Amino acid sequence: MFKSAYFKSLPLNVILFVAALIYALIMGFLLFHRPRYYGDGFMYNLVPFQTIKQYIFSRNHYNSDIWVKNLFGNIVLFIPIGIFLPMLQPFFRKGFVLLIATIVLITGVELTQMLTRVGSFDIDDIILNTFGAMAGLLLIKAVFRRY
Repeated sequence: MFKSAYFKSLPLNVILFVAALIYALIMGFLLFHRPRYYGDGFMYNLVPFQTIKQYIFSRNHYNSDIWVKNLFGNIVLFIPIGIFLPMLQPFFRKGFVLLIATIVLITGVELTQMLTRVGSFDIDDIILNTFGAMAGLLLIKAVFRRY
């Protein structure tokens, strides 16, 4: 597992793996440990950019921390995916591969949130989360290209 990771040093790869594991546990907690929705039916949005436009153009109707968390939080919290996956597995250093893997992963999370009624399925979350992961990949490539 660690042979293909970014660093040639086993201790650094172990630290990287542990950091990724801690990130995954924190994200699991943030994504699934919240009060359950007990309404009838499932909540979902399948229209791309509908929620994003709503937060941007009607931001005066929302508490500022709500739209900031929903727009920027959905990007920032997923930047580590674009850092950890490529550093742990070279296969994910290709942008298209990371893009597809992120879309599949986030879609699974969104479906699980909706089906367990912990949250809703929102295509805009997939868009924002994927943007964050791709930003992480660009960031890590820029950092390692520089050094």
